[in-house]
Amino acid sequence: MNEYKYITLRDSPDLKDKAAEWFSGKWGVPKEAYLECMEKYLNKETEYGWYLCLDGSEIIGGMGVIDNDFHERKDLSPNVCAVYTEEKYRCKGIAGQLLRITVNDLKSKGITPVYLVTDHTGFYEKYGWEFLCMVQGSDPEPTRMYVHY
Repeated sequence: MNEYKYITLRDSPDLKDKAAEWFSGKWGVPKEAYLECMEKYLNKETEYGWYLCLDGSEIIGGMGVIDNDFHERKDLSPNVCAVYTEEKYRCKGIAGQLLRITVNDLKSKGITPVYLVTDHTGFYEKYGWEFLCMVQGSDPEPTRMYVHY
């Protein structure tokens, strides 16, 4: 059984460029946008962090926290964003563990509730997330907004 390593970017700031490139490749958002958010976190300008799962030195899962994940409800903040697990590592509990780590880290800093937008149904509920409402994002169709208290 593999031993995966879960870290925050503050644990390994040297991974910043690699992580920004990895997230950019998964979501098509420019690397520079990720770098800007990551640098604010690393410089302690925000507590909205970046969380990674590693298999050896390979990033196999990750997520971040930002003010708003491209939707019109600016009052629903902060947002977990860029949730991704490499396909061959799915169904191993990695995303669930990253979600727990992220929520617990934010709670320890007094940041609660936390929100996320997704088209998935049934996944986030397993980890204590509750459907809140539909929100309008960049897609023509509204998307689901979840909350974790």
